[in-house]
Amino acid sequence: MGNQKLFKGSLQTIILKLLVSNDKMYGYEITQKVKELTKGELQITEGALYPALHKLEADGLLEVEVAKVGNRLRKYYKLTESGAKETASKLAEMHEFLRTMQQLVNPKFSLE
Repeated sequence: MGNQKLFKGSLQTIILKLLVSNDKMYGYEITQKVKELTKGELQITEGALYPALHKLEADGLLEVEVAKVGNRLRKYYKLTESGAKETASKLAEMHEFLRTMQQLVNPKFSLE
């Protein structure tokens, strides 16, 4: 994607959606899944990912589970009950935003 700024405001929604689909994930796994799903078009940096994860955790939407993998500790992020509800809300919001943007950039085409 030529302009990474376009997805910046959607990062929390992307993270929440991935966690709905994958139960629990660790940070690097999230970055790689986004890269895979977008065929490399979207790459999330650690500098963007971890502040977003920490904010979601502070807001009570994620909980952290620490597991020992080999000889290191790995933090897994998982949705809380309120995180699952917020994900549904954010996805509906995203769908509405995309529909509105589509009407602006290509009024003759509809997502519905």
